[in-house]
Amino acid sequence: MATKPFSPTEAQKIIQYLHRPAVFLNMTDDWPGRDWTLEHLALCLGEKSVCFRIGKQSEEKAPLFETECSYVEATLAEFLCWTRGSSDSSVGPFTAYPLSEYWAYADYKHLALLFQDKTTMFKDVVWSDFGYSGRDGRESTLWIGTNGANTPCHLDSYGCNLVFQIQGRKRWHLFPPEDAASLYPTRIPYEESSVFSQVSVIKPDLCRFPAFRRARAHVVTLQPGQVLFVPRHWWHYVESVDPVTVSVNSWMEMETDDEARVEEALTKTIVCALKTTPSLDNKDNWLNPTEEGISSHDENMQYLNLAVKACMDNRSAHAENLLEFAGQSSATALKRDSTGHLKTVATKPVPSFSVSFGPHLIPVMWDADESQKQTITNVKKASLSNDSAHFSPQNRAHAKATDTLGKEEVVRISGGLTQNRRHGENYNHISTNDVLDCLLHPDVITLVTQLMLDRRRELDSE
Repeated sequence: MATKPFSPTEAQKIIQYLHRPAVFLNMTDDWPGRDWTLEHLALCLGEKSVCFRIGKQSEEKAPLFETECSYVEATLAEFLCWTRGSSDSSVGPFTAYPLSEYWAYADYKHLALLFQDKTTMFKDVVWSDFGYSGRDGRESTLWIGTNGANTPCHLDSYGCNLVFQIQGRKRWHLFPPEDAASLYPTRIPYEESSVFSQVSVIKPDLCRFPAFRRARAHVVTLQPGQVLFVPRHWWHYVESVDPVTVSVNSWMEMETDDEARVEEALTKTIVCALKTTPSLDNKDNWLNPTEEGISSHDENMQYLNLAVKACMDNRSAHAENLLEFAGQSSATALKRDSTGHLKTVATKPVPSFSVSFGPHLIPVMWDADESQKQTITNVKKASLSNDSAHFSPQNRAHAKATDTLGKEEVVRISGGLTQNRRHGENYNHISTNDVLDCLLHPDVITLVTQLMLDRRRELDSE
């Protein structure tokens, strides 16, 4: 077995203590999964079809969400022929999508389902080398794409993420959790455990999202054989930059996931309640294709109660362990601090651990110069666009609007924009999605969840 730069214990300690993205090198040299090229996987899967997401190569200043993509079912052999430039029947359904104009992405494919009849392949991915004993490909997902294939900027609600790059290169744009306000979080389209950004991080519309200028992009191009560590709640936009890319990832559970499940259950309850209400602005395609369907309010409330109970049970068990460890009685458990929040049990200090970067562990740095350059470029484009719009004959005509208007002329809902003809200017109509963006902002949901859990804890103690 090849010598690793880090033992499993050392690697897991790094993951536990590191709060910034980093790239592990020389940890996968002996993994059989290094041979999982597109050609190899096409042979392994044979005639088994895989769903591909299709997107058009575009210069748009808006993210291409999954609700806006096309989808085809094809074999990896057909996909392979398409990536090699074929356009005949050998490419199957890809004949409708010229390679020069479209990208394709088989994303988020659970290996447990993909290789359910080839279970020996699970051992080709050895997450146990990172301290997760017994963990392999069974708890992983596969991603196969072409140049330009991308995942919209988002954060994952649960755990941290390890990403094993196998073929081709992927460029990752990562943003710290503290930059959430600059990324304009949204839960529309709704996908359980994913908080999307409304910003196209590659070509941001700085007129609509001016705070994005302050976002701190940490950019890295992941090479074959490398493993990227994505800490909890770091935002990320991922794009394939080679003709073919293959990668495998696994989300590692954390203690905080219990609370995150309550937040997600609460989010789903609110989203479904508001978006299933008949309304003029509730006709958008708001449910991500990854979701199986719309749950009833009773089902959502049942799930919320189960998530709260599980969280409270785990908290109680954890608190009892801490009390036993600290030698304290349970009488202090329900005392509140000056802010009104329940006090937590004091414990002995956790031993510190210093992460040392070097040739085998590279930190992903904030490229301030690149961020500034991109901002300046987009500000110039936005200024030119604004000048053209300001002096356009169409806008001049709006300024001549009459003061005598019918009801239907005063308010016109179209794509989230309401036009005020009385003053000859546009203003933003507050839509259901706008309300949800405020109610379901990560900071708001976290606060509401804490209040709900605190109150439940008080009631359970009576």
